[in-house]
Amino acid sequence: MARIKLREVAQARSGDKGNTVNIGLFAPNQAIYEVFLSEVTPERVKDHFTGLVDGEVVRYELPNIYGMNFVCKEALNGGGSTSIRVDNLGKCFGANLLRMEIELDDHLLNEEN
Repeated sequence: MARIKLREVAQARSGDKGNTVNIGLFAPNQAIYEVFLSEVTPERVKDHFTGLVDGEVVRYELPNIYGMNFVCKEALNGGGSTSIRVDNLGKCFGANLLRMEIELDDHLLNEEN
């Protein structure tokens, strides 16, 4: 079992709608997607963004494309033009999510590489 950062096996994109951030996370295959289902929970995502996401985090699963969509509410200090944050449009949330650590079986990591 290896402890890795999501960036080693995943891709992500993010953006905003008002005060809400939307993060798309994609696994390279079904086996790793199954690990994401247990490791990348809404609770862990909210913990990962402590101090940034004040509201609820909802996960939508997209198994046909090995993807997940995380909707993070109250995440942009008011959002867009009302926020004084450097990332007032939530574009960095995807890259920041890729810093989250997960447990992954060694054989899955070796298959990926």
